[in-house]
Amino acid sequence: MKRFLIPAAAALALMACSQKAQNESAEAGDAIAADANATTQNAVRDVDAASDAALGSAEATMDNSGDRIEAAGDRTGDRIEAGAARTGDRIGAGADRAGAAIDKGADRAVDATGNFLEKAGRSLKD
Repeated sequence: MKRFLIPAAAALALMACSQKAQNESAEAGDAIAADANATTQNAVRDVDAASDAALGSAEATMDNSGDRIEAAGDRTGDRIEAGAARTGDRIGAGADRAGAAIDKGADRAVDATGNFLEKAGRSLKD
């Protein structure tokens, strides 16, 4: 009987160990699955945060670029306006000089004509 009891007890012990081992394996599998799930969720949050940061950075860059383009356009417009004003001033000054030269030339022509007429009148008297 002892021969029968020892193998039976060993078989029962192995069966009990097998159930315990199965339970521990199942618990380990559950723990691994939970860790994998938590890691995946963390990775998704990290990717979402990185995506949000990248999009925010891109948006800020586009806003800054738009501001710089607008400022450059304003500066260009200001320079064109200033250049046009200087050109207008130069044209005005040139027109003033031309008008003064015409007046001076007309005065000389009037003086020369008057002198010529005086000489002609004296010649007729003589």
